[in-house]
Amino acid sequence: MTMSTTAVLNSEWIKIKSVRSVAGSLIAVFAVTLSVTVLAFSTVGQAEADNPGNDLLFHAFYALNFGQIAAISFGATALSSEFLNGGLRISLTAVPSRSLFYVVKMAVVGGLALMVGLITSFATFLVGQLFMGEYAVRLGEPGTLRAAFGGGVYLALMALFAAGLTAVLRSAVAVLSLLIPFILIVSFVVGDMAGGVAQYFPDRAGQLVLHQNPEGGPGPWTGLAVTAGWAAVALLAGWWTVRRRDA
Repeated sequence: MTMSTTAVLNSEWIKIKSVRSVAGSLIAVFAVTLSVTVLAFSTVGQAEADNPGNDLLFHAFYALNFGQIAAISFGATALSSEFLNGGLRISLTAVPSRSLFYVVKMAVVGGLALMVGLITSFATFLVGQLFMGEYAVRLGEPGTLRAAFGGGVYLALMALFAAGLTAVLRSAVAVLSLLIPFILIVSFVVGDMAGGVAQYFPDRAGQLVLHQNPEGGPGPWTGLAVTAGWAAVALLAGWWTVRRRDA
């Protein structure tokens, strides 16, 4: 008998909270981001804000650069657990419809990532501004709510991007080895040489929503849509792979 969608949702939630590496990486999205925020803003926050031409709003979300690594790890480990020790065969025995299994799996990953991402984004902003004194940005200032909300969406999209790639490559190690160096190194090195093209990289495009007034390239919401496009392509590729490959 085929499991109902509700039953599949419950099953996927149980999987995520019971696998330590997956649950730990989800918790790390919040814990790492907030820890870096407190450490950085309590020590050099005001000194960095005093630099000429500094975007104070973008500066307020500095720690999301670290939170996104945890978000990528969450998306990757949530999918890679299915490819260990015949896990996918067991899942597909319970849920014969591969499309239903995949859609529900990604819905749970995306939903949890969005919830934690929004909490993280708003928390890092509010806590960070406690240390900023005269440089503090108020939540009611133009662009601030958009940035705080967009930051949470951005983290969720990066988690889904990683999850889709993991469904294709069937390895969290492979995906993390590909995405983390790209975001931390390649995106900046190539970006500086590529000029406007870099604004369409998944990380740079999505982070435009964090700027007070993004200059050049797509606007804040368009940039977030570009990241959503990258995630959608990865998710579709993952769906095709799960449907076609042997478990």
